[in-house]
Amino acid sequence: MSIEPYETLAPSPIGLDNAALCDDEAVLPHLPFHIQRDGTWLYRGTPIRRKAMLCLFASCLDRDQQGRYWLQTPTEAGIIGVEDVPFLAVELDFKGCSQRDQTLCLRTNLDEVFCIGEDHPLLCEWDRPADVATVPYIHMRAGTGGQPIMARISRAVLFELAALAVPGCVAGEPCLGVWSRGMFFPLSRLPEEGCAEAEGVCG
Repeated sequence: MSIEPYETLAPSPIGLDNAALCDDEAVLPHLPFHIQRDGTWLYRGTPIRRKAMLCLFASCLDRDQQGRYWLQTPTEAGIIGVEDVPFLAVELDFKGCSQRDQTLCLRTNLDEVFCIGEDHPLLCEWDRPADVATVPYIHMRAGTGGQPIMARISRAVLFELAALAVPGCVAGEPCLGVWSRGMFFPLSRLPEEGCAEAEGVCG
């Protein structure tokens, strides 16, 4: 797919740096891009297939203080639509022989690699009933406005993480999670039949 040059109505004096000063989103510049939940990028409703072009656009992606996503190029900047988060973690790799010493690394759909740890934590609303599905994300980087830019963990990778999960404890609550770079990241509540196994962990 080739993306032909497009025109905005007029150069906007409002950009990512001063967007927080504007309460009326209608006057903010918008670009005709949209990222679907499955990671597909659309330009004027048509999927972009060229990987090199997608990687270029992804490198220009930012986020403001209000959580809006911006595509910021050397010539212009504007808000784009994102259904959930911009990226999808599609592959898991791990190194290390023991749980606490292992390193879990994730590759995104645009071939960026992040290792779960202090700089790239695994985030999950894990404190839910054990039979309620949770969706984890990995923090890739912070946007200019301080809001996180994240990748959602794909179902296939989630199954792999679940296979590596061990009992742990967060804020005094038993849970299942994974270790990476010496840190424990919870994924879900511990089923009742597994609570006895976590007694030593939670004290």
